[in-house]
Amino acid sequence: MKKALVILASTFAMSGAFAQASAPAAAPVAASATAGHEARTEQRIATLHSELKITPAQETQWQQFADVMRQNGETMGNLYRQRTADKNLSALDDMKQYTQIAQAHADGMTKLVAAFEPLYTSFSPDQKKLADETFRQHGKEHGGKKGHAAKSSKSDDVAEQ
Repeated sequence: MKKALVILASTFAMSGAFAQASAPAAAPVAASATAGHEARTEQRIATLHSELKITPAQETQWQQFADVMRQNGETMGNLYRQRTADKNLSALDDMKQYTQIAQAHADGMTKLVAAFEPLYTSFSPDQKKLADETFRQHGKEHGGKKGHAAKSSKSDDVAEQ
């Protein structure tokens, strides 16, 4: 279960950031990419809310989880924009920036798991089954072997920047 959470949350945090990393650093494009990333994050939050059949009694815990998703997405987006803004980084500086991104991702995952755990605990057995299936399916799409092969070139591009 925790592996599925990690994969799902990684996808949330990284998917928008990957899209932003390929955009030029021009201000209007960056603003547009930010708006697009925020829209995708909000769409994913809405989709999960519906798929998991969040009840009114679970809204407070849900909002805490959704807020962490938003914060993680914003943090990762900012770090990737910084990474792509300076085209003249030395190899050492590039590695240091990537280390910052990896650390921010790990920190964000820790926060996301902490926010999801009380929500998951509050789920009915049917909701837990839905969550397990939803996260497992999403993990296969974005972190499984098929998903990895399909996305590897985009991920590799970001890793090499």
